[in-house]
Amino acid sequence: MIYKEKSKLFLPVMVLALTVPGLAFRVGNQDSNVPARAAIFTDDRNAQALTAAGMAGTYSIDPVHSNVGFGVRHMGLAIVLGEFTDYTATISYDPNDITKSSVQFTARVASLDTDVKQRDDHLRSAEFLEAEKYPDMTFRSTRIERRSDKTFVAYGDLTIKNVTRQIALPVEFYGVIKDSQGQTRLGGSATLNINRLDYGIRWSQVLDNGSLVVDNNVRIELQFEAIRQEAKEDAAAP
Repeated sequence: MIYKEKSKLFLPVMVLALTVPGLAFRVGNQDSNVPARAAIFTDDRNAQALTAAGMAGTYSIDPVHSNVGFGVRHMGLAIVLGEFTDYTATISYDPNDITKSSVQFTARVASLDTDVKQRDDHLRSAEFLEAEKYPDMTFRSTRIERRSDKTFVAYGDLTIKNVTRQIALPVEFYGVIKDSQGQTRLGGSATLNINRLDYGIRWSQVLDNGSLVVDNNVRIELQFEAIRQEAKEDAAAP
């Protein structure tokens, strides 16, 4: 089935997160530097640096400032972009002992959005993600490894359509601050390529030139901010 290509691009890096920290997927054109949707910005000139003790804690994803996206090449040509708009993630962060850190992420499959209803319905159907039968996709870390002050690898289990595969998710960590509203925030980004065949997503057609209508490689890109749960729960983004 052929659909109109998605016109908007995205801020690259959350493949949700499915992550160490974190998650939240906007995926697609890996060369794009244009945000997929309008961001909500805060003037945080009064943001404060924190000690390690002030950084440690359990963080919940801030969906207003995060994105979980994916991108798949169509007919060997353009990359079609999409995102999941309904997701949750919890990050336990210990800067003194990163091995004690962890990530848990869940995205609702039905929240998939590529800006084309016909295509979205097809992707939710039994030929692709079977959203009614398998409503959630999840990532659960089993180990976090520090590569540098700003890079981590989150090892863990990615589950799609009740198929679980172990993955290694490289994460770029942007740091932790206390913002002008008194909330402690961390942020980062991650990129992952998966083969959809590994998760039982097999529908496609082969063109005369050998290209697939829907490529097997799916690129997941995550942009995330998360708020420490001890901070104000009701502070709204400006």
